[in-house]
Amino acid sequence: MKLDSMYQEIILDHYRNPHGKGLRAGDTEVHHVNPTCGDEITLRVRLDGPVVADVSYESQGCSISQASASVLNDLVVGKTVGDAQTIQEAFLELMQSKGQGEGDEEVLEDAVAFAGVSKYPARVKCALLSWMAWKDATAKALAEQPAIND
Repeated sequence: MKLDSMYQEIILDHYRNPHGKGLRAGDTEVHHVNPTCGDEITLRVRLDGPVVADVSYESQGCSISQASASVLNDLVVGKTVGDAQTIQEAFLELMQSKGQGEGDEEVLEDAVAFAGVSKYPARVKCALLSWMAWKDATAKALAEQPAIND
């Protein structure tokens, strides 16, 4: 199986079987929209001290945006906020690589499947929608828990 085909299967599997979908209790909630294609996500983050205890979401949009939210859930839940931010930054770097980056599979796991998406600027916004929502929601949650930042 070619690498591109395998990556496409990973994205389709996350799209068909999303992880973390369905809103649950959270510390903060944000709603983000990708105006270029109409993708939307409402995302909640719940922190347990310095750990990302849960990320839940409701969303609609293309397979890339939906699969990206599922992968995000897999990668950040259970991690410390610092480690999750490192993963988010690695995914952002991959998406900004314009098709030149492969991503570190040790850090990004299934998210490396989105490497090919980085060739298409319009699709990059779809892939980043949930990650930007998570970053926003986490920043709000941290602002409400100043003891974590100290």
